[in-house]
Amino acid sequence: MRPSYDLKRCRARIPVLADSIALANCSHAPRTEPARRAVESYLADWGRAVMDWDVWMEQVDQAKAEFAALIHASVEEVAMMPSVTAAAAVVASTFDHVRPRNRVLVSEAEFPTVGHVWLARERHGAEVRWVPLRDGVVPQEGYAELLDDRTELVCACHAFYQNGFKQDVGAIAQAAHEQGALIFVDAYQTAGLHPVDVRELDVDFLTSGVHKFLMGIPGIAFLYVKRELIDRLEPSFTGWFGREDIFAFDPKRLDWAATANRLEMATPPVVNAYVARAGIALIREIGCEAIREWTDALSQRLIDGGLARGLEIYGTTDVARKTATTAFVCPGNAEVIETRLLGRRIHAAARGRVIRLAPHYFNSIEDIETGLDALADLLASQ
Repeated sequence: MRPSYDLKRCRARIPVLADSIALANCSHAPRTEPARRAVESYLADWGRAVMDWDVWMEQVDQAKAEFAALIHASVEEVAMMPSVTAAAAVVASTFDHVRPRNRVLVSEAEFPTVGHVWLARERHGAEVRWVPLRDGVVPQEGYAELLDDRTELVCACHAFYQNGFKQDVGAIAQAAHEQGALIFVDAYQTAGLHPVDVRELDVDFLTSGVHKFLMGIPGIAFLYVKRELIDRLEPSFTGWFGREDIFAFDPKRLDWAATANRLEMATPPVVNAYVARAGIALIREIGCEAIREWTDALSQRLIDGGLARGLEIYGTTDVARKTATTAFVCPGNAEVIETRLLGRRIHAAARGRVIRLAPHYFNSIEDIETGLDALADLLASQ
């Protein structure tokens, strides 16, 4: 069993794989050679020109263009952010929460930072309602039970960070729109791993950082805003990069850029943009369809191998309803298991009571078997 692309070549571009197994990609991907070259390019530009603004902004624009192409959006619909938290906060600041349409539905599968952003809006009139998580999945009917004409926005992650359960955000978007509500999607756990098409999904907002499956580094994220919405958005969380002319330097004038740039704030994370561009380009070179096909096979191997070793899986075991991430329940301390796996040169990611094994395009069947053997051995010795 092998992927449709050259696995050996892919692995050769990730130095740490020479003596380690990287299965913590839901938390942080390993450094690639293109990422290293991107950082070196930034350092060279910085060293030569001190501040080469035009070159820096070209890198920022090209990184945004790479992300736009990845999700099938136009570059005018993409803003650069310092984090997904900032993206959620900026979007939240565009709402006035005027009754009766002031309800925000948030799934219990959201990463905490996203839930926190919407809870903080309650002081501004938002009414947060939670779509329940049950046995590691969010049943589709949970949205239908809460959606009504009082809902202004639905917050639904594309995949649950703790176990990889993947939501049908296209169906959720349709249900939200039928009630006149918008939808905000955190795609951190799917972008770069599964194909994401914002046109097909018909989502209104979608965000992702790059240091997980997009093979980048922390400190940068992207925010997609549907073209039809841009002109009506006036965030209270704003800054000079959101202006029509960022070089006007007029503190008394609050105008708005005509594109998704109006949701940007300050000078962008330039060195991060160099790396983000390289990481997304690498993923697009391989292709998300090919990556999903291979990681689905690895995911099935994780499930089958885990169950055969007597491990307990948290969440769905249906590969069609999940990403590559599989969560195994730890009777003891999952963080201790993570540390002990690292001692065996196996990178995994603890979250709560589970340890997550999350392969990516560069992982092999041998990686999966070795990771499962080590995990089973450590859990048996607790």
